[in-house]
Amino acid sequence: MKMPYESTGRSRQKARTRDALLTAARTLLGEGQTPTVEQTADAAGISRTTAYRYFPNQRTLLLAAAPVIDRPSLLPPDPPADAASRLDVVIAGQIEILRTWEPQLRAALRLSLDEDAAAPPEDRPVLRRGRAIAWIQEALEPLASSHPRIDRRRLAIAIRAGCGIESWVWMVDVAAISRAEAAAIMRQSAKALLAAAVGAPDR
Repeated sequence: MKMPYESTGRSRQKARTRDALLTAARTLLGEGQTPTVEQTADAAGISRTTAYRYFPNQRTLLLAAAPVIDRPSLLPPDPPADAASRLDVVIAGQIEILRTWEPQLRAALRLSLDEDAAAPPEDRPVLRRGRAIAWIQEALEPLASSHPRIDRRRLAIAIRAGCGIESWVWMVDVAAISRAEAAAIMRQSAKALLAAAVGAPDR
């Protein structure tokens, strides 16, 4: 297996160079650009030849620039007891992530849409699957005792469908509404889905 360039020799110096390239790429993304390796190298003050040793193409660069959000939970240490309040806290946290990382998440979404189905898993992006679903499922945990008939994972997936970068981009770019309105709709939609599930008759 071929080792990444930065893993061979002078690892600290190479790590600094890689970090500088990623910082430059994220800055350019934040300015609304979709940076190439050349643009990123120029912005970082690093030679293009060197930059290509770390990121052989734009795709690998943008994949590396995508945010890694490893928070196990969006709930506070002392979370609310009821599912509705817990869910609203989680959706508010999800929206904050969208606002903070929107340029990078948009780039990751573009890569996902252009994904080559024949590519090996390690070369595929991108939108790290399942993280937000787990956050929402945690918010819905009180339903296990109060409404055990509800499929909490299925409900979490339905809620996630309306509060991710995909729906954010659609509302902002296609529906042409403000980000504040998009955020409000996401929270209202999540509440409505939960209320519908709780109020649905037993089958």
